[in-house]
Amino acid sequence: MKRLLPALLCIILAMPAWAQEDPLYAQYLNNPLVINPAYTGLNKNFNAALTYRRQWGGFDGAPTTASVSVHSSLMNNKMGLGMLVVRDRSGNSNNTEAVATYAYRIHVDDKSISFGLQGGLINYRSINSELNPYDPSDPAFNSDQNLIKPSIGAGMMVSNERFLIGLSAPRLLKAESAGDQFSAQLYSQHYYLMGAYVFHLTERLRFKPSVLLKGVKGAPFSTDYNAALNIDERYTASLFTRNFNTYGFLAQVRLGEAYRLGYAFEVPTNASVGTRFTTHEFSFGLNLALLRSHDTTITNF
Repeated sequence: MKRLLPALLCIILAMPAWAQEDPLYAQYLNNPLVINPAYTGLNKNFNAALTYRRQWGGFDGAPTTASVSVHSSLMNNKMGLGMLVVRDRSGNSNNTEAVATYAYRIHVDDKSISFGLQGGLINYRSINSELNPYDPSDPAFNSDQNLIKPSIGAGMMVSNERFLIGLSAPRLLKAESAGDQFSAQLYSQHYYLMGAYVFHLTERLRFKPSVLLKGVKGAPFSTDYNAALNIDERYTASLFTRNFNTYGFLAQVRLGEAYRLGYAFEVPTNASVGTRFTTHEFSFGLNLALLRSHDTTITNF
């Protein structure tokens, strides 16, 4: 086990530089399933989550992303099964993905090692009639596109009550649109390395720093830094930055043992799109104990 974490770091550091094109999530630590199928059933109960993100409000063609996920632990928490639906719109592109997720986990001492897979379909849709191209005769803009492609992904996680580290590639297949006169790259593989650790400052107060590295071939890594404070396992407030080009605040409250509400606010700097194009993200989560092996105890992850 002592050799496993350094090995994961070596793998990610050995990768070439990639650029981020996947939908962005400020609340990925509240629902890591959106980037890693190994999280399926990790919290030992039935979990459902809804997230809506409106990025760069007021910017023409700004991205919006909505996701719905459900997953549950099964077989005395030795495996998990779930489903994830994501709809991402940016400019004239509208992509919708629906995948089933599965995870199998083993336990070594106090640590859980999870291996996850996901598979399904992505609908790539481009409405070129909404564009105003410089050259209307360009064949790339002559017709709309509506393509359905398969999608598979994989990931792993190592965790306990104090830390979590995950490595994933949620969409392993490249996607291209080929025509008689042109072809276009719809998607290239993205890779994620996520890590977090919980410090118990007092009986009521916990501090959880986290880092998320995201990469796609051809551009530098994108890095998220997050510092969160949790009070009484109910209230969470955190500050975060993405590449020091965007800064934000996240708040979450748990209502009883079953429900949680979250909100994130981001401000990009002038090195990005400018401070007037702010981002808002909302989330709602539900945790239930539906099986005998389920546990409603509030966890750190």
